[in-house]
Amino acid sequence: MHLSFSKGMSAKTLAASSLAVVSGAAVAHAGHEHVSSFMSGFMHPMGGLDHLLAMVAVGLWAAAMGGRALWAVPMAFVIAMVMGGALAVAGMQVPFVEQGILLSVVVLGALVLGAKRLPVAACAAIAGAFAIFHGAAHGAEMPLTANGIQYAAGFALATAALHLVGVGLGQLATRFGTPIVTRISGSVIALAGVVLAVA
Repeated sequence: MHLSFSKGMSAKTLAASSLAVVSGAAVAHAGHEHVSSFMSGFMHPMGGLDHLLAMVAVGLWAAAMGGRALWAVPMAFVIAMVMGGALAVAGMQVPFVEQGILLSVVVLGALVLGAKRLPVAACAAIAGAFAIFHGAAHGAEMPLTANGIQYAAGFALATAALHLVGVGLGQLATRFGTPIVTRISGSVIALAGVVLAVA
């Protein structure tokens, strides 16, 4: 088949131009868009004081209980949170999201304050129930242009990091024989939750 090219455009020029456009688009989609989606998800938990407080409280609570709770409670939170995000992205309405998030700050802070020891399964269930609200908020506020998987990976990793901060602080307090520091942290978190709720 014979193709003619107007204005002196050669086949080589056309091929080079096409390759540049395609490769540029590929870089934009495979690189920038995914990085942007991941960072949007990662920064979302960091941008809300209620999210920060609840997630650090989960880590503190897990550290205070120790044993299997040290990993089971944060893991249950992250898994349930991703599920909550998926529900929101799918268009399902999770009721009382904001109220559930604020309640999680107060209750989790109180659990840290009281050094409440419950069966690990019960602790994981409590953490998971509150995580649904946090995940629904993340999912509902996902940018329209974001890649859902990359966005979810971002907020899941940020949440796990905040849990680790809480676990680390709790373990430091235990190591130095000052568990009162953990309880004080719990009281501050619970009080902050109350203030956020009435503000």
